[in-house]
Amino acid sequence: MIVYNVTIKVDHSIARPWLGWLKDVHIPEMIKTGCFTEARVLQLLEVDESDGMTYAVQYHAESKALYDRYIKEHAAGMREKGTENWGDKFVAFRSLMQIVH
Repeated sequence: MIVYNVTIKVDHSIARPWLGWLKDVHIPEMIKTGCFTEARVLQLLEVDESDGMTYAVQYHAESKALYDRYIKEHAAGMREKGTENWGDKFVAFRSLMQIVH
């Protein structure tokens, strides 16, 4: 199992509507690509929230090949949608992990 983790710092001014968009629009679109089977949203605790809230979204893929397909066919468009909707009011960092236990 592959976990594609996206950690996002979201400006306070958009935090509530952004979270709604994430849950109601973005995650369903990510799952609809067929590359991921599920997604989990987590809020980071014990972090400096003066600039905004920090969330991690973990998308689960059955294989590295499915993740690679997402990157090749969908990632640019999905990232563009985020920027179109929220401009520079968020910053995202991405990492790839494999479940070993």
